[in-house]
Amino acid sequence: MLTMVRKQLRHHPALIPLFAFIGGGVAMSVLYLGRLALKNPDVCWDRKNNPEPWNKLGPTDQYKFFAVNMDYSKLKKEGPDF
Repeated sequence: MLTMVRKQLRHHPALIPLFAFIGGGVAMSVLYLGRLALKNPDVCWDRKNNPEPWNKLGPTDQYKFFAVNMDYSKLKKEGPDF
C-alpha cells in the first residue's frame, strides 16, 4: 500500500497536503481518545485485580442517575441547606 501511495504522490504532488491533513487528523483523534480513556475513572485497565469496579462503592454512594424506591436520607448530602 505504501508503494501505491508513493506512486500516486509522484504523479500527483497536489495530494501531499491531503495525505498530511488526513494523517494528522487520525493521529490527533487517536491521542484524544487515548487521553479520554486514561482520564476517565470508570475505565478499568487492570482486569485481574479489579474486574468489577462497581464493588468499590459503599451502600450510601449514589451511582445511578435515577433509582426507584430508594431511601434518600442515607445518601451523602452535597448541597447547601436552604
